[in-house]
Amino acid sequence: MADTPAPGSIPGGDIVDALFRALDQLGHGVLVKEVASGRYERANEAAARLLLQPGQTWSGAADAELFDAAQAVALRAADQQAVAQPVGVRAEHRLELGGERREFVTWRQVVDAGHGARLVSVWQDVTEVRRKDAQLQTALAQLEEQQKANDALRRDVQDNQVRDSVSGLYHRAHFEEQLRREADLSSREQREFALVAVAIDNLDEILRVHGAEACERVVEALGRLLRANTRAMDSPCRLGGDRFIVLLSGVGLATAHSRMEQLRRQCAQHIVPYNGQQIPFTVCMGISSFPHTAGVVDELMRSADRALSSAREKGGNRIALASIQFVPAH
Repeated sequence: MADTPAPGSIPGGDIVDALFRALDQLGHGVLVKEVASGRYERANEAAARLLLQPGQTWSGAADAELFDAAQAVALRAADQQAVAQPVGVRAEHRLELGGERREFVTWRQVVDAGHGARLVSVWQDVTEVRRKDAQLQTALAQLEEQQKANDALRRDVQDNQVRDSVSGLYHRAHFEEQLRREADLSSREQREFALVAVAIDNLDEILRVHGAEACERVVEALGRLLRANTRAMDSPCRLGGDRFIVLLSGVGLATAHSRMEQLRRQCAQHIVPYNGQQIPFTVCMGISSFPHTAGVVDELMRSADRALSSAREKGGNRIALASIQFVPAH
């Protein structure tokens, strides 16, 4: 039961009683505390249901008599803040009541009763609302994680369709599509691009000495280096075995040579660990460019291959440039 109103506690008793009843119907607790003494004078039924333990009563009680020490300190601090703010103060409290953690939103405001200030506080239990909100946030986070996992899986599936599983480079079909697009774009805009044919030197010897898995580790290493030395608009591809090819978008022979020379040096300095052994490897490359060494895609591929063959014949671990076409003047 709520405490019996103290006669003359707050002027306008009929209005206060109506307020108490209205907030009771909403399930909101209302408390009236004497500011000077810090003791409660009055409470509605909802306040007793929400905040009191069996056998407790509001009348004449202080926070320290109704709540544990930490809770009483927090309530007292909120009261002091409200006393210092004549426009009222909103606060939130988490209280352990009957072995359960409850969450409340409160509004406190000082009222001048003519015979001493009174602090009126309205309490709303938001435990279930917060719990449902937390459950919703958890569910949304799980959905977001699932969506990310689905997106990652879809990207993996797409990558498996266009990328070699060992090197991580594009398959030939995807590369050829990119090459056709680059050739069309370069023809329209009259710009250059380069093709680089790449081969691992002496991969057969690595296979003979170390085995097939060691060869895969070397291919993986070259794939990583190729991806690190190319841009998003470039297209590195594994043709199969020890053969690779790279489309360098929008660059000519000189720039392509400079960039690929850096890659060649990195490969020569790279060591592939395998079964406690260290496997070195080198590469050779042949570079052709559009339109200077060839004006059509098929011939561009062949000129890169011829340059690669030249580099291999000279012992590997080197770069050869395709011959530039000279068109006689008429």
